Amino acid sequence: MDSRELAAFLSSLTSQLLLTLLLFPSSIPLQIPTNSNPNSHGNTFPLLLHHFLSTSDLAASLSLLPLLSRKRKRQQQTNDPNPQLGQLHRADPVIPRDPDAFKLLFRMSSSTFEWLASLLEPLLECRDPVDSPLDLPAEARLGIGLFRLSTGADYPEVSTRFQVSDSVAKFCVKQFCRVLCTNFRFWVGFPTPSELDGVSSAFESISGIPNCCGVIGCTRFRIARKAEEVRGSSIAAQIVVDSSSRILSIVAGFGGNNGDWAILKSSSLYKDIESGSLLDSPPIYINGVSVPQYLVGDRNYPLLPWLITPFPDPVSGRNEENFNAALNLMRLPVIRTIASLKNWGVLNKPIEAEFKTAVAYIGACSILHNVLLMREDYSSLCNEFVDYTVDDQVYRDANFEENSVELKGSVIRSALATRAKVVSKSGQPMDLGNEG
Repeated sequence: MDSRELAAFLSSLTSQLLLTLLLFPSSIPLQIPTNSNPNSHGNTFPLLLHHFLSTSDLAASLSLLPLLSRKRKRQQQTNDPNPQLGQLHRADPVIPRDPDAFKLLFRMSSSTFEWLASLLEPLLECRDPVDSPLDLPAEARLGIGLFRLSTGADYPEVSTRFQVSDSVAKFCVKQFCRVLCTNFRFWVGFPTPSELDGVSSAFESISGIPNCCGVIGCTRFRIARKAEEVRGSSIAAQIVVDSSSRILSIVAGFGGNNGDWAILKSSSLYKDIESGSLLDSPPIYINGVSVPQYLVGDRNYPLLPWLITPFPDPVSGRNEENFNAALNLMRLPVIRTIASLKNWGVLNKPIEAEFKTAVAYIGACSILHNVLLMREDYSSLCNEFVDYTVDDQVYRDANFEENSVELKGSVIRSALATRAKVVSKSGQPMDLGNEG
């Protein structure tokens, strides 16, 4: 089965599963790992998918859901002539209609909010407690979840704003994250081999370096003292993005004290690349040197056949320095993605939640990040980021001027061939400090 057939199959399967959930609500719990040991391969946040469904595939899979949810709502209204107060016609004024207020409170436009509410409505409403249904409209449920993630507001503030109890606010936030992280994980997934051609072409257009299939980075999200006692002071998240800052892979759930290289070795991404399941297209040749598909990383990672890192201690004015400058330019999307994720209020301060809930917040914000890019809604995308440290350099204004770095194609390609040749001779991960 080729990639297109598989994508179509997965798209159809996704649609069937979502419709099944609509018709037969279940109480399957969200399985989020709590083990931060990097040697426990199965205990990372399960967001790495091997096939990314295109926008058209997603539209085909999900187009029926808003229609079905509206039909379901009409049936409920017909069957319930005496709706409870919880149905919240009073919730309407709680959801602002001013565009600026929308972006401030929910980090998205009103049109994206309405689209998301229609899409998620059947799943947000189908798992209420049997003995005490909430009877809240989808807009209110979505608003509660997004307000918590977007602003980082505590539950008393959330409940006051949306005129619900603390317990209802907590339920809505948990349910929203659960729906995103279980039913819509496919919004974060590694491109198919045919789609990687477009990814590598985009990177080459901005840097002159060919065959790059993504940029990898690792960041830490602080957690509050209660979670600290069990897991440490932070949660590590490994992220791979394309040139548009779309997340291609994310794995979160490791303790922040683990190193970037240790986390990579323990991830399914590493296993899949090493086994040939990913980045397995034929190599290109530069100056007679075989250059396979690869990711770009910083100096926290070793040089591998499929992981290109900067030259250590490059001589000023030489090819190596220009090559490192090009890699820094290519790494801007992952820096922008990390900055954008940390702009979500719940992630930009110590997370007041259990460890597994904090991991769910990271996953939900990552999925929403890609959803917004897919919708061409840039409300949450960080365009300027200050004092982000990468490779022991502080980029105080990461809006690089491309003309400030003379990126000559032949020079950059030659330097890439040199890096690939070094690692191909060794055949082993190389400590760049001892590369010689």
